[in-house]
Amino acid sequence: MPNPAVIIEHGPLPGLLGDVVALHGRYYARHWGFPASFEGQVAREMADFLARYDPTRDRIAWVRTEDRVLASITLDGSDPVLPPGMAHLRWFVADGATRGQGVGALLLRRAIDFARGAGFAKIYLTTFQGLHAASALYHAAGFRVVAEATGSSWGRTVLEQRLECNLRQQSS
Repeated sequence: MPNPAVIIEHGPLPGLLGDVVALHGRYYARHWGFPASFEGQVAREMADFLARYDPTRDRIAWVRTEDRVLASITLDGSDPVLPPGMAHLRWFVADGATRGQGVGALLLRRAIDFARGAGFAKIYLTTFQGLHAASALYHAAGFRVVAEATGSSWGRTVLEQRLECNLRQQSS
């Protein structure tokens, strides 16, 4: 169970963009050697998302202590390029201080519950092979790999993956 000092909230918040982008930048640079341009891409895409944020179709949730954002997840359902009934799970990241406490599983479950409640039939995400803890969470939540391709967008060759979760095939 998550630490009782951890607070879970949702919705846009001043400063949240910078906190989530920083979590991504530090983690992927440290563990995967991704360059600063990766952090810039996360910032641009997340800023675009926040500019069109629709609380009936989108959810951004984060975990914090009194003074620090420790984890975040986003369900993007308002992207105009998405097909009807599809939502995009994005920017799922956790600081090392939260690992092993159930925080990631709780955030993922809440995002899926929100998607189901908002009427989405399917959620997809893109990731890459090697993120073992996240992969285990996705699999346990009903996500399955539907496509793989080798890519080197961030200066390192990885096996990129698209995962999907069919909400209509899951029980509530």
